[in-house]
Order: sequence, then C-alpha cells, then structure tokens
Amino acid sequence: MHFMRKLNVAVLLWAVAAGAAFAETVNFKADLEPSSEVPPKTSKGHGDLKATFDTSSKELKWKIAYEDLSGPATMAHFHGPAPVGQNAGVAVGIPKDKLASPIEGEQTLTDAQANDLMHGKWYFNVHTAANPSGEIRGQVLPAN
Repeated sequence: MHFMRKLNVAVLLWAVAAGAAFAETVNFKADLEPSSEVPPKTSKGHGDLKATFDTSSKELKWKIAYEDLSGPATMAHFHGPAPVGQNAGVAVGIPKDKLASPIEGEQTLTDAQANDLMHGKWYFNVHTAANPSGEIRGQVLPAN
C-alpha cells in the first residue's frame, strides 16, 4: 500500500514535469498599416504589435505601439478568426482607458481562441473617429 502511494506521487510528479516540458512561449508580431484594413485606408498611421503566448497557461501578453493616426484611438481589438483580407468579429477588446500608445495588456484565451491565434487567424486593428471601422491593421503571426 505504501509503495502504491509513492508510485502514485511519482507518476503525478512526472506528469506535471512532462506538461511543463511541453509548454512553450511563442512570440507574435504584426505590422499595423492602413493598407491592411479591409477595405484599405489612406492614413499616415502605423504601428507594431509584439506579443507572447504561453501554450500551457494560454496567456497572451501584448505591447502595441502606434503613431500618426488621424486622431485619438477610439477602439482597438484583436479580431478573429479571419485570414488576411477578410474581416471578423472581436476576439479580445482593449478597454477604453488603455487605448493610448503603447497599449499593454494580457488575456487568458479559450482553446478555440488559442487555436485560431496559433494558426494565424487573428488580426489587430486600431479605430479612430475618422475611420470607425479601423485605421490601421495587421495580421498577428509568429515572429520566430
């Protein structure tokens, strides 16, 4: 009986260690440009997104810097699932009080969201009053 308890503990510790060994942090990036909006926009705005995704905890962390928009950002979102050239609904929104550049944040994703992100089916865009459907946009892709 005592041996079985030790064996159960050993198996549990192995499973936890094995799970940690398979965890990975994936780096993502996106170049935010008006020409990537659907339909494309005319603007001097541009920016970039850098993000990390922990495949074990499913935590996405991001930092987005932008400049030269036509006015203050009114909204910003991760959208998906959508390939380049298509629009999709909001997957993760940025709170209104966090819209100033640089935007920093984090969110734990669902399994479906994580799958879409890992397969390049998310994009990020920043909206302004002059461009309510989005002024700059970029597909979120692995940086590795």
